[in-house]
Amino acid sequence: MAAVIQESDFTLEDLTRRFGPMPLWRIRRDPAPGTATERDVVEIQRREKRLCELVDGILVEKPMGYEESLIAAELIRLLGNFAVRRKCGLVAGEGGMVKFAKGLVRIPDVSFISTGRLPGGRPPRRPIPRLVPNLAVEVLSPSNTPREMKRKLKEYFDAGVELVWFVNPRTRTIEVFAERDKSVLYFSGQTLSGAPVLPRFRLKLRDLFAKLDGG
Repeated sequence: MAAVIQESDFTLEDLTRRFGPMPLWRIRRDPAPGTATERDVVEIQRREKRLCELVDGILVEKPMGYEESLIAAELIRLLGNFAVRRKCGLVAGEGGMVKFAKGLVRIPDVSFISTGRLPGGRPPRRPIPRLVPNLAVEVLSPSNTPREMKRKLKEYFDAGVELVWFVNPRTRTIEVFAERDKSVLYFSGQTLSGAPVLPRFRLKLRDLFAKLDGG
């Protein structure tokens, strides 16, 4: 993990190096970049109902439009029903904050964590628990940059996430990573398996993306 920068060192070049050409509105200025903590993440969510990830002492706001939220909600429903029927774990939504390391808080749009990864087999009580999901899903927004997502992918696999989905509502595709440097792209009309995490789970992409058409 990169060293936390100090406010006096923070420049546009620092931002671009970390996240690519990200819109500046996604970077919180208060607290100053390089000085933010987990407490700030929780307080902003409580006070403003805004979700921010914490990276190198920088608060990066999570973009989530209506289309992205529709897709995330449908995935939560489908994965949640599957997990409940099999009593195999928990599914969290776009508020499910997880801590991977000191100063690193990520918020997958959807995540599944197996019962075996839950402390004592129970849901955590802390607002930002030290947990590693088995499956992390990111529903891509227009302001997500390739560099941002590449970094996030690395952090997921470094932490121990086994499977990552990048869902793109605009191209109606899902890029599946079972390894950090290897992916398979699924298109509308294809069926996606949850293997290796949820091998019996099946997702018809046409049905998922039909939600964008009111279906």
